[in-house]
Amino acid sequence: MSVQVENVFARAKQGELRADAIIVGYTPGNQTLESRDPFDESVIGQVEACTEEQVNLAVAAARESFEQGEWRKLAPAERKQRMQAWVSLLEQNREELAALDCVDGGKPITECLNTDIPETINTLAWYAEAVDKVFGKVAPTGDDTLGLVVNEPIGVVAAVLPWNFPAQMFAWKVGPALVTGNSVIVKPAEQTSLSAWRMVQLAHQAGIPEGALQLVTGLGEQTGMPLGLHSDVDMVSFTGSTEVGRLFLQYSAQSNLKEIVLECGGKSPQLVFDDVEDLDSIVDDVLAAAFWNMGENCSCGSRLLVQKGIKEPLLDKLCSRLSGWKLGDPKEAATMIGPMVEPAHFNKVKAMVEQAREQGARLRYGGNMPALGAGLFVEPTIFDDVSSDMTLFRDEVFGPVLAVTEFSTEEEAVSLANQTQYGLAASLYTSHMGRAHRVSRALKAGTVSINCFSEGDISTPFGGYGQSGFGGRDNGLEAMDQYLQKKTIWYNQA
Repeated sequence: MSVQVENVFARAKQGELRADAIIVGYTPGNQTLESRDPFDESVIGQVEACTEEQVNLAVAAARESFEQGEWRKLAPAERKQRMQAWVSLLEQNREELAALDCVDGGKPITECLNTDIPETINTLAWYAEAVDKVFGKVAPTGDDTLGLVVNEPIGVVAAVLPWNFPAQMFAWKVGPALVTGNSVIVKPAEQTSLSAWRMVQLAHQAGIPEGALQLVTGLGEQTGMPLGLHSDVDMVSFTGSTEVGRLFLQYSAQSNLKEIVLECGGKSPQLVFDDVEDLDSIVDDVLAAAFWNMGENCSCGSRLLVQKGIKEPLLDKLCSRLSGWKLGDPKEAATMIGPMVEPAHFNKVKAMVEQAREQGARLRYGGNMPALGAGLFVEPTIFDDVSSDMTLFRDEVFGPVLAVTEFSTEEEAVSLANQTQYGLAASLYTSHMGRAHRVSRALKAGTVSINCFSEGDISTPFGGYGQSGFGGRDNGLEAMDQYLQKKTIWYNQA
């Protein structure tokens, strides 16, 4: 491990890590929440417990910054330069950020070092480069008039983040919101606030104005709700549970009808057809879809729909390969499966495993809760014979539990796949191009990957259908649209 990683781990062991609110002119207070390492439930530090008072201060500072134009009025080239300086600082501190997400969220350090933080930095670099490449339009008018369609930043944006990908979700929202000239207030999940705190510090060091990017920390009821209800917040971009997403819609209706962008839950299917020529070639992708990040992933491929005749050989291969997935302390480089993020979530996943057994699903792999650390581990688990009326088929687990269902025909596969209130992602495996085209068009999902598990990359928009959310997309140039409003300027030259 690098010096930066080991330093964070040592500070965590001493309980010295901290994430305070970062608000213009504000001195952090003494009201805090304990931040705990999900592996052993030890206290690794403190997170400031902000209330409506701190939210009001942050919103006022954001509004003042926006109206004065210290960030939005900068030439796009200047915003790009400062964003790129920030990216450089993030690159210099990438090991520290990886270690913070590891101890804060129980995420394997190898994943944080090799995937999460590199993708975080790449996202912010991509949007920095895109800032001066989004143009308005000239309307096709007659010679005596001129119609301009221009983009303007929406104003004060609240970015409310989930706990499963703390740094990455920060970048997905802050990148496009900031480069388009908005004043952004970040509210990280109370379980995982450390990397957001550090990234905001580095942003200010790089020259991004303090009023353009602020941080409020604490519980959703005390910080998220006041942001949602605040009449001087112009927009909330939220990623998290469908339940909380509904609350933000209520907050908008009860206040100033602020724009709400939601990316919520998922129950993504993986469809495997019997024309797959080499089952060995798809095993790693199927397992990654189901168990990557402990299944704490909204696009998790948690339903495996397999065509009759190949289910048994595929399941044999999946179970055999899973035996190599190491459970353990996420701070160890070889660990692939860490703990659930907190006791409440562990209990929820455990209850769903028990319910699947009670409803008649057949356990094919795992199902145990290993006594590692503080006991918040759920072994990668595969249930077979899961019918469409079972809870495990319908409801999001957000843990390492895969439901397997057999189908006979292509039509049945599509029908089963679409039997969900969600529509975030789907994967399908086939060697028949015509089938790949038909099925991908028929699946009701925002992202469909063919012969792989993928969410696309930074250049492709990510979001869902149905109760997976609406209002906008993360990633791609499309993400910038949700943080902009369009104005028509009409000239009469007569």
